[in-house]
Amino acid sequence: MKKLSIDIVSDVMCPWCIIGYKGLEIALADLAPEIEAEINWLPFEINPHYPKEGKNFIRHLTEKYPNTTPEQFMLQRNMIAAKGREVGFEFGFSEESRIFNSFDLHRLLTWAKEKGKQHALSLAFFQAHFSQSMPLYDQATVLSIVRAVGLDSDEAAKVLTSDAYVEQVRKEQQKSAAMGVHSVPTFFINGKNVTSGGQPPSVFKRVLLEAASEMPGEN
Repeated sequence: MKKLSIDIVSDVMCPWCIIGYKGLEIALADLAPEIEAEINWLPFEINPHYPKEGKNFIRHLTEKYPNTTPEQFMLQRNMIAAKGREVGFEFGFSEESRIFNSFDLHRLLTWAKEKGKQHALSLAFFQAHFSQSMPLYDQATVLSIVRAVGLDSDEAAKVLTSDAYVEQVRKEQQKSAAMGVHSVPTFFINGKNVTSGGQPPSVFKRVLLEAASEMPGEN
């Protein structure tokens, strides 16, 4: 059995990040028990200058891509939803869907890593944001998700109302940028940048097998 270390540079606001992860998850299930992985989520902000409450998703796209028509946005959204279904993730897009500033979520994910719950919290945030359209700028909402994955919401509240983990998140962002990461998701296996984007399980199986073949001996 080979155990790989996988770093995923990601933003909870990125639909391709959860699509990519779910493709990786399927590949790992297919390769188990010969290959296992320890997964670490690293922070990236798609919209670092957005206000805390964010913006309507369609407005966000209109401002970012002013030459794209509403019909084209709908086609893109439907395509993303279809890609999600292919890997077992259900997007619940609506006219009220929003995209937020995610920095505080990254601070909580950094804190959750120390508690052994980063992976569970990251997936819970993706589910809450994309499947349930929950307002992740609202502290009470975020703390309810924290509790649901078995973390201490009082401790999480102290993180949110302080500057805890600000420096650590910034350093991790700078490190990723220095390694050439300018878009997400980007996947590192055993420290090596192997792929990016919402790749299908077949691509992940190939890179996982390649990474495992480069490891000496058996773990």
